[in-house]
Order: sequence, then structure tokens, then C-alpha cells
Amino acid sequence: MPEHERHHHDVHTTQEHEHHADQDNHSGHGHHGQGDHGDHVGQFRRLFWINLVIGIPVVLFSPMFGHLLGYNVPDGALWIAPLLGTVMYVWGGWPFLSGAVGEIKARAPGMMLLISLGITVAFFASWAATLGLVAADLEFWWELALLVVIMLLGHWIEMRSLEQTTSALDSLAALLPDEAERLDGEDIVIVTPDELKVDDVVLVRPGASVPADGEILDGRAAMDESMITGESRPVGRGIGSSVTAGTVATDSGIKIRVTASGDDTALAGINRLVAEAQSSSSRAQRLADRAAALLFWFALAAAVMTAIIWFVVDGPETSVARVITVLVIACPHALGLAIPLVVSIATERAARGGVLIKDRLALEAMREVDVVLFDKTGTLTKGSPAVTDVVPVGEYTQDEVLALAAAAETPSEHPLAKAIVGAAQQRGLDISRPAEFSSSPAVGVSAMVNAQHIQVGGPYMLAEAEREEITVAKQWKTEGAIILHVLSDGEVIGGLKLADEIRPESYDAVKALHKLGVEVVMITGDAEAVAQNVGRQLGIDRIFAGVRPEDKSAKVAQLQDEGKKVAMVGDGVNDAPALAQADVGIAIGAGTDVAIASAGVILASSDPRSVLSVIELSRAAYRKMKQNLWWAAGYNLLAVPLAAGVLAPIGFVLPMSVGAILMSLSTVVVALNAQLLRRIDLTPENSTASVLAA
Repeated sequence: MPEHERHHHDVHTTQEHEHHADQDNHSGHGHHGQGDHGDHVGQFRRLFWINLVIGIPVVLFSPMFGHLLGYNVPDGALWIAPLLGTVMYVWGGWPFLSGAVGEIKARAPGMMLLISLGITVAFFASWAATLGLVAADLEFWWELALLVVIMLLGHWIEMRSLEQTTSALDSLAALLPDEAERLDGEDIVIVTPDELKVDDVVLVRPGASVPADGEILDGRAAMDESMITGESRPVGRGIGSSVTAGTVATDSGIKIRVTASGDDTALAGINRLVAEAQSSSSRAQRLADRAAALLFWFALAAAVMTAIIWFVVDGPETSVARVITVLVIACPHALGLAIPLVVSIATERAARGGVLIKDRLALEAMREVDVVLFDKTGTLTKGSPAVTDVVPVGEYTQDEVLALAAAAETPSEHPLAKAIVGAAQQRGLDISRPAEFSSSPAVGVSAMVNAQHIQVGGPYMLAEAEREEITVAKQWKTEGAIILHVLSDGEVIGGLKLADEIRPESYDAVKALHKLGVEVVMITGDAEAVAQNVGRQLGIDRIFAGVRPEDKSAKVAQLQDEGKKVAMVGDGVNDAPALAQADVGIAIGAGTDVAIASAGVILASSDPRSVLSVIELSRAAYRKMKQNLWWAAGYNLLAVPLAAGVLAPIGFVLPMSVGAILMSLSTVVVALNAQLLRRIDLTPENSTASVLAA
């Protein structure tokens, strides 16, 4: 009977590799909410384009702008700028005005309040000038239009950089099957996982996900629990064993009795941890907001002092004119673009280098990281078993032992069987077609290969054959490896060592991080022996082994309590809470959707050296942010006192027109400076090589 038919024939007959899992030698094993980014992106995109179209006639038909360029606005068109300018103030300015109200209520003045102050002063001063209530040179319709358009552009870019395309919680829910097969006597009833209750009996077919936490009543299967526990190899589960919702029965069907469903499952617990960690991390303060808050108080203090001094020196009309000029100039054109432009260009440049930035807070924080916490399975290692050593006995060679084992394993679909066959194919060995293939749960497989009776299995197979394990097996046990023996006609002809293979790139990644002064820590659900072996080979500074999924985020918090800035790199559901808890969560792009959704940074490849690219990008982007902030805020710090008339005693007061031109120039400088980020080469190879060569 073909293997795929035998799976459905009997829940007991396709368990030929339970011995692989059960061997005794490896036992013990901010301002914008997370959910509304998309709405903000669409809102600011629409507002920007509409207000850009409206803003062009506002600028062209603004009398003061015409005066600056040497032309006069026709009398019949004098009301175009005021009317369209009012539309821009109310419609285009609404996000900033409503945001300012929020900042006032929170008693946390920032960018929104500073922008609102500038456009509101410009709006009322312009109407006063249009109606002849104040001097004509206080007409700022063109400045209002530029201010609204530039700020909408800056916030559109900002929101786009914060947009999250997937939901961590939706990804967690997707691990559960859409349907469950509940047994009512002899009948099978199709229900949703939500409909299951404690003590219901459910059939889980080969390759299917477990719909609820439960206990196995009948059958035995190799369970893939890697998405929950991080364990790199399938774990044997039999009658009486507990199984977790979301795990997969890889090779055989089982019947389970539901012990927990819905919100009581382990998966739901991980869900809650992710939600809690994400909500707490979103309250981090943004760099530009801090600068805007300081600038707000600076502008307000300057305006008050200007009003008092000019009222005393030259009367109320001059005082009002100077105050309006100060407040309009104080509005941060360049500051509104300083951070979003850098983030936008940095994220675009990073994407070309295989690094996807979802959260700019993560990009900002990465430069300060002093601990990188790697999940082992699928991150530092390949996440799948591989043959790492073959030791022949007697006259046999390595290739002969491997070829015979691969031939016997060919009919099996078990991950370890695939690893053995794959190793033989990689060496270019000739794999014979087996005959009389059979398997025995918890023992091994056997087949006739070239007239030889070949057996491949673990300790139970050796016990049945009354044979001793090979000498090197004792050393392999201390390393936590999976050990299989190969027998020919009842005699041991060799041993196979299988382990989760370390990625070649991991060695350089660890060395480069050490050179940067960053501590490297590894965390895994695997047994202590397995973890220590990998850590020893890579030179890991600290190892957390045998960590349950619900405890991974606690380990991150433990490191943070030690005063460390932690970046967590992982790829599984079990990593999701830790990714969200870390100062920077970095997901391997080949991992699960929930890990990707919980992280602020995603590595498109599985190359751990990409972490160096993120650090380099973070440091370069931060330098540009600081430069742009100093330039943008520096302009205001210089222009505001000049507009207030600090040099009036020597006969110089900054004209409004000159201040506006300088303001536009500062925006251009900020934009050009951000473009320099495009020169960085963010390929993992280059980033790591440059660090090691330094």
C-alpha cells in the first residue's frame, strides 16, 4: 500500500519514526494607535493631493507673493486666495487642529500644537490684512498654503512609514484550522474551533493542525510544535500526552479529548502577551515631538516678550505685526519634514538591502542596542534536521553507509528521513530502490536494499537486535544530537548524527556584533545540551535553554531589568511576545506571519548578518535625523529672535519676506541632506565585512 494511502488507512501504521522523537539521548527538551495607521495614510495622502491642487492658485493669487515676485494680482482675483485659503485652513488643517486639541488635553504640547499655532495665526492675520484691519504686509495666504501642503506631505510620509500591513493577532488566529472534526459516537460533525467545548473528542488527521488544547485518547504522532515551543524537531506524542492548539500532527492521525478551548488555550495566552507588549511599546516618545515641544515653548516665550517690548517701544500695531511674524516664522516647515524624510528614504534604502522597517521607533532604537537576543531554531540555525556526521563501522565507507540508509528511508515522509535522503543526494550518491519497506513505531524502518536487510533506527532497534551503539555515540549524546544506527543483516555498519544545522553566516554575524561591543545571547526551547553545543560553536555570550514560549518575553524583560537595550531576533509564534517586548523586534522574513507582525524590523532573508545592516542603517539614519533637526530647529532659533526685532537697536529687523525665503531654503537643505542616505550599501555581506575590517 502506498505511504500516502497508509496514512489514512490506520492512525497507527505510519508512525515509523517515533523512535526519532522519543530517544532517551535527547529528552528534556505613540500617538497613532497600532490599528489605525492605514486610515492615517489614506487620510493624509488624499488631503495632500487635494490641498496641493488648491494651494497653487492660493499662492499665485496671494498679493504678498505677487509683490515678492514683482507682479500685481488683478482686482477681480483678489478674493481667490482668501476663499481657497480658508478651505485649506479648515479642511487641510483639520488633522493638525484636532491633534492640537489632543495635545492640550494631554498637557503635552508638540508638533501638532506648533503647526496649529502657525497656521491659525497666519489665517487670522491674513483675513485681517485682506479686510484692511491691519497692514497689508501681514497677508500670509501664500505662506498658509505652503505650510499646510508641506505639513500634510510630511505626515503622509510619516504615516506611510508606520503603516503595518499585517496584524499579529490575525496571524495568531490563522494558526488554528478553519474546521474541526468532532466525534459524536460513530459520526463526524464538522464544527469551528470556537464551537468546541471541554471533553469533546476531536479527530486530527495527518498533516492537520490541532484545533484546541487537548489530551490524546487514541493514536500516536510526531507533532510539529516548532511554531509554539521553538523545538526544532517533531516531538513524539502518544496516548495520554498533551497537545497544544496550532501544532501539527505530521505523520499520523490522532484522536484528542479537548481540555481547553477558546481564550483558555496556550495560543490565546501568547495572543494576549503580544497584545500587551505591543500596546506598551507604542507609548514611546518620538524624537521630533520632543524638539517640537521645546520649540513651542521657545516660540511662545519669544512671542510674549515681543508683544510686551514692542507694545512699550512702538505701540500696539507694531507689536501685533511683530508677534504675528514671530509665530508664523516659528512654525516648523523643515522640522515637519526632518524626521519623516529620513525615515522614508532609510526604509526605502533598507528594503533594497533586504531589511523591511515597519516601525520607525525600532529604527531609532537599534543604534542603542547593547544585547542581541537570537532565537536558535530557524535563526542561527536552519530550523530543520541535517546529517552532520556519518561514522562507518568495519569495511564500510561513509558514503556506503549513507547510501544504504537513504535507500531504506526513501519511502518515508518523516523529516529525519528526508534529511538522510537529502544528505545522500547532496553527496551525489546512487540511491537504490528499496523493497519490502516496513516501519515500526518507536523502533525504526527496515527494507531490502541490494539483497541486504537494512535497518535504520534508534536505541529500541539496537535493543531488539541485541547490538551495542557505536563508541562515538556517547560524545554525540552530550551534544544533544539525534543518533540513528544503520544495520545490515543484523550487524551495525555505522551511525548517523543529525542535528539542527548552524547557518554558515551565523559565525560572521556573532563576530561582527562582538566587534561592535554588542553582547550576543541565544534563547531556545531546545534542551540544554543542544543549546550549549550551538552556543559553544558560535561563541555565544549567554544561553537561555529549555525556555517555554510564555517565558521568552520574561527573559527579554529580565535583560531589560539589567539595564540593557535588547534587540530580539526570531521567526516563530513562540517568539512573538518576546519580539513585541524587546526594544527592537527583528523577525526573520522566512518565519511565520505572527512573528513578522509582532516585529518592528523584518529581514527579508534568513541571513542573521542582516542584523548588522539594521544597526548600520539605524546609526546612519540617526545621524541624519540629528543633522536635520539641528538645521530645522536651528533656523527657527535664529530666525525667531531676528523676526522679534532683537537687532532693532542697530537698525535691523528681519523682513517677513526674507524669513519666508530662508524657511523654504531650510526645507530644501533638509531634503537634500536626507538624500545622502541613499549612498549606504546595506547588503548583509557588506555591512558585516565593513565591521570586521574596521
